[in-house]
Amino acid sequence: MWETILEPNVVSCNAGIRAYGNGKQWQRALSLLSDMWEVSSELNVTSYIAGISACEMAEQWQWALALLSEMCKAKLEADIFSFTAVVGACRNGEQWQQALTLLSGMWEMKLELDVVSYNAGISACEKGKQWQWALALLSEMWEAKLQPNVSATILGSARAGNANSGRGLWHC
Repeated sequence: MWETILEPNVVSCNAGIRAYGNGKQWQRALSLLSDMWEVSSELNVTSYIAGISACEMAEQWQWALALLSEMCKAKLEADIFSFTAVVGACRNGEQWQQALTLLSGMWEMKLELDVVSYNAGISACEKGKQWQWALALLSEMWEAKLQPNVSATILGSARAGNANSGRGLWHC
């Protein structure tokens, strides 16, 4: 029988981080990310996004922000996916102000926001009962020629605060 010893690499470690994240084991995901950093400096954007996503699923917005910061310190280019995952973590952690700050930073960096980014921001505003901000983001989406899930977005915004305040703004 042949005995094969596989050496871990960035691809297998990233898969492990994603698996831990999907299993809501964010501490283990971050531990594996840390181990990767200590053993080799092969961390890449995908490694960080996997870690950030693990934090997002576990409502660990502070850790997600810290990973984004570390990613930038490592001179890795934060992209739309990494920022959107952190916005999602802020949404899950009910940190609507942080989510809006991140979206603003994305605009300043000239990143092209997509439907997922806007929806994460709108949802964060919904959780924070900030319907005015949710409607402002919806307006930005339309200006960017993006197609929101209108029924979910409007209902979410209405749930976020005074449902009658948005009346008259929407014509279906």
